[in-house]
Amino acid sequence: MRIITGYITAFILSAAPAFADFQPVREESNFRALVEGRDLTRFGVRLQVLPQGQITGRGFGMRVGGEWEWRDGYFCRTLVFGQSGDPYNCQLVLQDGDTLRFISDQGQGDQADLRLR
Repeated sequence: MRIITGYITAFILSAAPAFADFQPVREESNFRALVEGRDLTRFGVRLQVLPQGQITGRGFGMRVGGEWEWRDGYFCRTLVFGQSGDPYNCQLVLQDGDTLRFISDQGQGDQADLRLR
């Protein structure tokens, strides 16, 4: 189980190709408008970021959950999948069309691109 959990974390946060058209999402209201009623997807992952502060979905057949808040211009969240998960982390959010890029550690860490569906 620990290997699968590590794989999910690595896959969600793996390096994504650089694109020049990504723009920062600085305001919580803009972020909420982007994710409201939509799924965030990537191969094997489908998540919903709910207005009440929850994250729900599935990743590689496992249930994914968590909580989120917007703090000082960052998407801050915890994730739980299976018996483990990721600790609280604040992430820079960038947008290019229907793709959101999340960069951990306030824009200094790993990144993941998720499509809005």
